[in-house]
Amino acid sequence: MMASLKLEGLRKSFGATKVLHGIDLELASGEMLVIVGASGCGKSTLLRLVAGLEEPTAGRIVLDGRDVANLDPAERDIAMVFQNYALYPHMSVFDNMAYGLKIRRLSTAEIRKRVEEAADMLGLRPLLDRKPRQLSGGQRQRVAMGRAIVRHPKLFLFDEPLSNLDAKLRVTMRAEIKRLQRRMGVTSLYVTHDQVEAMTLGDRLLVLHQGVPVQLATPMEVFERPADIYVAGFIGAPAMNLLPARLAAGGTAAQLDAGPLVPFADGRRAGADGMKLTVGIRPEHVALVAEGGLALQVDLVEPLGSETVLIGRLPDGEMLSIKLAGAAPPEETVHVAIPPPNLHVFDAATGLRLEPRG
Repeated sequence: MMASLKLEGLRKSFGATKVLHGIDLELASGEMLVIVGASGCGKSTLLRLVAGLEEPTAGRIVLDGRDVANLDPAERDIAMVFQNYALYPHMSVFDNMAYGLKIRRLSTAEIRKRVEEAADMLGLRPLLDRKPRQLSGGQRQRVAMGRAIVRHPKLFLFDEPLSNLDAKLRVTMRAEIKRLQRRMGVTSLYVTHDQVEAMTLGDRLLVLHQGVPVQLATPMEVFERPADIYVAGFIGAPAMNLLPARLAAGGTAAQLDAGPLVPFADGRRAGADGMKLTVGIRPEHVALVAEGGLALQVDLVEPLGSETVLIGRLPDGEMLSIKLAGAAPPEETVHVAIPPPNLHVFDAATGLRLEPRG
């Protein structure tokens, strides 16, 4: 069932504490939007508002052209998948999946048809007679998803559904969720703090910071053109290096506090020479050089198998991370360079990205 979702001026306060400061966004039918941000940024609160588990302080929640902000959860035609599965321990898998349909008084034949269809999608047919205690974590999460699927909702809400699973199982379930969402075409909101989930699952990402939406774009646009310093430091693992600098050479270069002048490969920035900047470079873009460049005193080496992360200090005391293919060189001090095409430039005062002029 295809449906659009529109949030208009959505705000939420708990007493004097403002949690969401005005969310405006629109999802097309069948789109999956991933909401990402640090703990406490308001992402789960936003999901609970859409679900009807919290009442908005202000704003509209328009699902398929109908404002549902004042409707009870049961009247919204929304299904939610939680991180803790929330299964009834005394019921079989079949009964857990069928429970919501029985409450809605569907016929026995229709309930069985829907449950078996969902069980086939999720590989649960051999497990329908088992109790939750007889299932693995991944199987329990599949049952929770099946319980949502059988309702044929207009909107899926996922609240960190994979956070209780081990790393290998998260990979499998992530692929399963993406496959099912594409197959069913149900509009979906997915909350996570996991970088990989955010980048791989969403058609678009909404990055929240302290209850404020700071960027809404495709995953690759958020990664390649972060809107501000917060997004730059949050998206990507290891995090982007952020270094103090000043605007120089008539706006055509950044003078790093650590020493070198790095020209802008993509054009001049507006502002007077000496204006404070923050420049960003992702660890995988920092280049090791045989001589010259910046001296980096290596403090920590993290071997990751096919990759190695070096963390060290520049001459001005700033920390810098490098991600290398293969093993790290044995030296305690290495020399690095910052390739101009990979430089991100931000206004140090506002934190906002500085785009090239013209």
